[in-house]
Amino acid sequence: MIAKEEKLAAVSVAVKPAVRLPLLKQLGPGLIAGAADDDPSGIATYSQAGAQFGYGMLWSVLFTLPLMIGIQIVSARIGRVTGQGLAANIRQHYPKSLLYAVIALLLVANTINIAADLGAMAAALQLLVGGSTRLYIVAFALVSLGLQVFIPFPRYAPFLKWLTLALFAYVATVFVVRVPWLEAGLHTLVPDLALRADYLLTLVAVFGTTISPYLFFWQASQEVEEQRAADGEAPLREAPEQATAHLHRIKIDTYIGMTFSNLVAFFIMLTTAVTLHAHGITDIRTSAQAAEALRPIGGEFAFLLFAAGIVGTGMLAVPVLAGSAAYAVAESFRWPIGLGLRLMEARGFYGILTAATTIGVALNFTAIDPVKALIWSAVINGVISVPIMAVMMLMAASPEIMGRFTVRRRLKNLGWLATGVMAVAVVAMLAALLSARR
Repeated sequence: MIAKEEKLAAVSVAVKPAVRLPLLKQLGPGLIAGAADDDPSGIATYSQAGAQFGYGMLWSVLFTLPLMIGIQIVSARIGRVTGQGLAANIRQHYPKSLLYAVIALLLVANTINIAADLGAMAAALQLLVGGSTRLYIVAFALVSLGLQVFIPFPRYAPFLKWLTLALFAYVATVFVVRVPWLEAGLHTLVPDLALRADYLLTLVAVFGTTISPYLFFWQASQEVEEQRAADGEAPLREAPEQATAHLHRIKIDTYIGMTFSNLVAFFIMLTTAVTLHAHGITDIRTSAQAAEALRPIGGEFAFLLFAAGIVGTGMLAVPVLAGSAAYAVAESFRWPIGLGLRLMEARGFYGILTAATTIGVALNFTAIDPVKALIWSAVINGVISVPIMAVMMLMAASPEIMGRFTVRRRLKNLGWLATGVMAVAVVAMLAALLSARR
């Protein structure tokens, strides 16, 4: 009799309705995903776009915002509704060949991104204080791994949230350089398209940096993490009475996170357009190079803000990149997963996380230049995002997977539009590259 009462009490806790939280507490996976999107490698991509084409790609940031919001909401809903990340859902419902191909490409792109981010952070810190970039690379990697492996997730998540403030450095940078706002605004609202291979390659890189597969995997898995870490919460398929509050929270979190992300990307592109491009500096390969080139043009304060922002956002992005790879691999092989677990409870998960970070460090100590591979990493992200987004949309519309929480028409249309835009951009880029080689 006592055991039966305890079981009933446990069930009543599990189906406890979720309550609306204050705005700050509603911000989490979406805000962190959005901020991590502006990692040092992303900063390099946006800087190159601004330096090479001036105002010619400002429109892309505004254009991708609703697409980014839509697809990230879809990924978050899949995680919260099913109680599983994207890789686990793909494993259950789609061919293994698709799963392994996607995970392999994700691992390659993420590892290159980690290498480039660590290198850019070290170069930026060297610009600020001097010292050895190799020492800084190792130090940044150790700090990142230590936070993820040894600090419990409920204590680690707020740290990630506060790290997003580093991105305000790029907002501030715009206000210490002279900007012709009317001209910039016109180019933002009226696209200045060019059907050239270099333009289309950079455009796909911008799209791939903005709408990135690792963000899909991260936000879905973080929804699962938060659900498991909270007392009395369950996947929405099992606890539909919690749906109203959580779906509202996901929407607010994602809207704010993605808007913040694209606003920062816009300011980076604008800053390099009005400084570097205007002074004939059109070839920027790293975020640290962009900061150094900005110094004689925008002034010492603009340089300091830009360089400090690289370090801050890198500390946020590296664990997200390594974490999304670990989630994807661990879910694929049904290993115990989660930053909420101890090291010995999820050895495979933490092993992938450590390996991705370690290989990223190692690439900076070899003859391979990860920075030169960076643009292709962004392009890979753009290419592999198409099949991943298509599978996500199929999952989100499937009653077998989502139960009563399949996406409605508006979100479905937005998600498929985002998928179609990415596909068209990739095809146009490939066509332009083939044409240029003839």
